[in-house]
Amino acid sequence: MTEIARSQTAHHDTLAEAEPAAVRSWNPSDGWMAFLFTLPTMALLVLIGVFPLIWSLGLSFTRYDFTTNVEPRFVGTLNYARVLANEDIWAVFITTAKYVAMAVGAEFILGFGIALLLNRSFPGRGLLTTAMLLPMMLSPVIAASFWKQMYEPQWGALNYYIKALGFPPVEWLANQKISLVSLAIVDIWQWTPFMLLISLAGLSAVPRYLYEAAEVDQASDWFKFRHITLPLVWPLLLIALIFRTMDAVRVFEYPRIMTADAEATQTITTRLYHFAFPEHNTGLSSAFAYIVLVLIIALTNVYIRYLTRATNR
Repeated sequence: MTEIARSQTAHHDTLAEAEPAAVRSWNPSDGWMAFLFTLPTMALLVLIGVFPLIWSLGLSFTRYDFTTNVEPRFVGTLNYARVLANEDIWAVFITTAKYVAMAVGAEFILGFGIALLLNRSFPGRGLLTTAMLLPMMLSPVIAASFWKQMYEPQWGALNYYIKALGFPPVEWLANQKISLVSLAIVDIWQWTPFMLLISLAGLSAVPRYLYEAAEVDQASDWFKFRHITLPLVWPLLLIALIFRTMDAVRVFEYPRIMTADAEATQTITTRLYHFAFPEHNTGLSSAFAYIVLVLIIALTNVYIRYLTRATNR
């Protein structure tokens, strides 16, 4: 009887030890749980992001009008050749390049310069910084509508003060020589705070002991800026430049709302819009979009190359 009892006890102990393992074998691991929770999000991203890219890439090799029931007709690289051979499109590229150079260049200089001034303690610093960030909070559509009223030649605020000083009113948006500059001013007004914010974040991360060591050595302010501030903040500034360059290349709201896509202010995205919707040339617009995509990737790679060099120093 004793041996039987011992055998039963050992059997129960073996089952008790085996049960947790059996239970664990049915429980999914942490990796599987993470995958299951993220699967709906990944499926949604593929549906709204990856699938349209693949579908539009296929359409770029076809002649297709989405307003008709005619099936897409394969034309090979004809759409790409038409885009690259169109002199008007090259003029649009040049106009966009001018706009990007003016807007992003001014935003970089003003944003970094204002950040250097705000990177010190003084009364009202927080309130002033918050006020400077307000334009960035507005929608580009609202900013474009606001500045369109400011630029109005007869009763706009800018021309009101210009006429008060005894000068004739300026056709800010109708004059082809300055209309692109007028759009760039709006971009500078709205997005200089972005460069300011990134610059302030970089400046606040610079260790104070480096400046203290430089002061002990009686280094000049230019030396501290050239050898301490700029090298440490430069990688962050390059990241900000990447984002602003990509956004400026894709600008749409300002020329569309303020100048109604006038020839002097027609950018890449407004021309792409005309291909896709008023002209209903889906295949050609898809090819143009992929050319713009390659252009943006190339610009980004240039920035990333300089960013890699800056971080490896």
